[in-house]
Amino acid sequence: MYRNIVSAVCGILISMGSFAQDTGMNGILEQISQNNRQLKAYQSYMASQNLANKSENNLQDPEVSAFYLPFGEHQTGDYTEYQVSQQFEFPTVYGARSKRIEKQKELLELEYETLSQKILLNAKKQLLELQTLQKRKELEEKRVEQSKQVYDQIQRLFNAEQIGILELNKAKVAWLQEQFELDRINIRIRNTLLELQKLNGGNTIEAEEVQFFEDPELAEMQTLWEEKLSEDAEIKQLKARENLAQQQVKLEKNKILPDLSIGYNYQGVNSSNYSGFLGGLSIPLWNSKNKVKAAEANLEYNQANTGAETAELYTRFQEDYQQYQLLKRKYEEYQETFQDLNSEELLFKAYELGEFSFLDYYREVEFYRQAYNNMLEMEKELLQLKATLLKHQL
Repeated sequence: MYRNIVSAVCGILISMGSFAQDTGMNGILEQISQNNRQLKAYQSYMASQNLANKSENNLQDPEVSAFYLPFGEHQTGDYTEYQVSQQFEFPTVYGARSKRIEKQKELLELEYETLSQKILLNAKKQLLELQTLQKRKELEEKRVEQSKQVYDQIQRLFNAEQIGILELNKAKVAWLQEQFELDRINIRIRNTLLELQKLNGGNTIEAEEVQFFEDPELAEMQTLWEEKLSEDAEIKQLKARENLAQQQVKLEKNKILPDLSIGYNYQGVNSSNYSGFLGGLSIPLWNSKNKVKAAEANLEYNQANTGAETAELYTRFQEDYQQYQLLKRKYEEYQETFQDLNSEELLFKAYELGEFSFLDYYREVEFYRQAYNNMLEMEKELLQLKATLLKHQL
C-alpha cells in the first residue's frame, strides 16, 4: 500500500527533486499579491513619495511687493512702487532633477517588487508546508484506523484471556499516540491556513485549492544566476541606487550655476512714472559648497556597495544551489531505499497471522512510519529550497 503511495507522491509532487505549480497555486499567489496589507500600504507610500519628489522640481512662488510712501517732506506727490518677480534655478537644473525623480521612482518600484517577492516566497513556503501536512493527515487517518484495528484485536485476545493486561495497555497507548499525532497535524494545518489568511489580507484560503505538478529540472547554476541578475528585484535595486547616486552628482553640478530672476517694476510720483522689466542672478559662493563632493562620495559608496552586496548574494545563492543538489541526491537515495522497506500492510498481515508479537510489530511499524515521515520532510525542504532559488520568478 505505502509503496504505491510513495510512487504516487513522487510522481505528483516531485520528479528528480523538482516541482511546479498549476493555476491553483498561481491563483493563490496572485490573490495574496493583490490583497496583502503590507503591499497595499507600500503602494500608498510610493504614491505619496512620488508626489513629494515631483514637488521638489516646482518653481518657487512668484513674489509681489508694493511701496506707498506718503510721509516725509517732499515737493512732489506721494511715492508709489510695486514689483512682481519670479525666481528660478538655472534651466538645466530642472532637467537634471527631473531625471533624478525618475530614478527615485524606479527605485521605489524595485523596493516594492522586492517586498512583493519576499511576501510571496513566504506564502509559497506556507503552501508547501500545507501540502505536506495534508499528506501527513491522510496517512495519520489511516494509521489511526489501523491502530484501532490492532487494539480491537488485542482486546478480543485479552477478553479470551490469551494475552495479559500489559500488552493490551501498550496497544491502547499506541492508538492514543496516533490520535494525538493526528490532532497535532490538524492544529498545524489550521495555523498554516491562518498564516496564509493573514498574508492574503484577512481573506480565507481553502486548502483544497492547492495542487502541484512536476516541472523541469533547475537550470545550471551559472545560467540561473544570470537569470537572477536580470530579474531579481533585490539585485536590481543595488544598481538602481547606484544610478540614483550618479544622477545626484549631475544635479549638484548643475546647481552650481546661478539662480535667475525676472519681473516687472513700476515706480511713480504724481504724473511721473517709470515701469519696465527687471532681471537678476545669484552669485553661487556658499550654498553649493562641498555638495558636489558629498554626492561624489555617496556615488563611490554605492558603487562599492553594489559589488560587495552582489558578491554576498552570489555566495548565498551558491550555497543554496549546492544544498539543493545535495538534498536532491539524498532524497533520491532515500526514495530508492524506501522502496525496499516492508509496508505497513504486509506487517499488519504478518501480525494477524501471528508471525510477530505486538511488541515486534509495533517496533517495525514505528520504524517504517518514522522513515516515511522523514522522507516527507526531506521532500518539503527540497521544494522550499527550490522556491527560494526561484524567488525572482514570483
